[in-house]
Amino acid sequence: MGIAPSQPVEVDAAIGISSLPEEIHEPLREAMPDRLLEELWQESAASAYGLTRAKFSEILGCVSVERNAGLADGAIVSPQQQAGFLRGLRLPDLVLARACANGHEGAWEHFVALYQQPLLRAAIAMTHSETIGRDLAGQLYAELYGLAVRDGVRRSPLESYKGTGSLIGWLRTTLAQRHVDHLRRTRREVPLDDAADGLEPPAAIPEAITPSAELAALGRAIEKALERRSAEERLLLSVYYLDGRTLLQIARLLHVHEATVSRKLRRLTDDLRKQIVRNLQHSGMSRQAAREALGTDPRDLDLNLRKMLQIPPPDAFQ
Repeated sequence: MGIAPSQPVEVDAAIGISSLPEEIHEPLREAMPDRLLEELWQESAASAYGLTRAKFSEILGCVSVERNAGLADGAIVSPQQQAGFLRGLRLPDLVLARACANGHEGAWEHFVALYQQPLLRAAIAMTHSETIGRDLAGQLYAELYGLAVRDGVRRSPLESYKGTGSLIGWLRTTLAQRHVDHLRRTRREVPLDDAADGLEPPAAIPEAITPSAELAALGRAIEKALERRSAEERLLLSVYYLDGRTLLQIARLLHVHEATVSRKLRRLTDDLRKQIVRNLQHSGMSRQAAREALGTDPRDLDLNLRKMLQIPPPDAFQ
């Protein structure tokens, strides 16, 4: 590890991934203990899509080398750092994406079942039009399925997904990029006669909200919503969601009935969701996009919730 390929990386059309030069792949294979490979193999459910352990190991090796195990370029990667990087990958997402890129029908059916509706809703929210949104989503599906052929080989953008973030986040980024490309292409195609007739010039292309910007906005919305909560409410959230205490344990801690704790938590979480949606709307999101953002995987957010919940407001709960 800690080295970059010194020669071009060839694409293996049979599996839809980049094949590592042997001098790079061999050290990777030696550095990955069988026990670690078995652990990752079981977590990924790769066998469901006909992926062999050898190909699975090769995928991990490619991703690890291309990203240098998450370290700076040129940094030497220890076996422990490599193991930590690989354990942090979204392995089920990575395997699903590569299996779809390879044309596995079962994987594609599962992909459609998981992401067809979320992507359609995202496309409609981006375009503010159901018709255009459906067209945008349909074009993306065709592209992802690999209808494009180069050098006689079917290609899919899913081959470029590395598993370092959620697949839905990567898909929404790709969708946003295609939307902006469409808007720019449409603006260039406005007939010159229309411009000469004194029509107003087309509106500026709206900047699509990328997943990274959306995550940042969601983080700020959550932080702002938590700031408004009392110390007792923060305590409830902390001990239940972060410490994993049961309703009965919390009830004994607060000297109240278990049902009381349940009602308070339900009202509190409902209020928080509404407040977060309002905060996102104030930041410029549509209501639909704000509600969709609540489905974000918490692991995608760079938030220290424990620290947020432990900062006491002025009316500290005793």
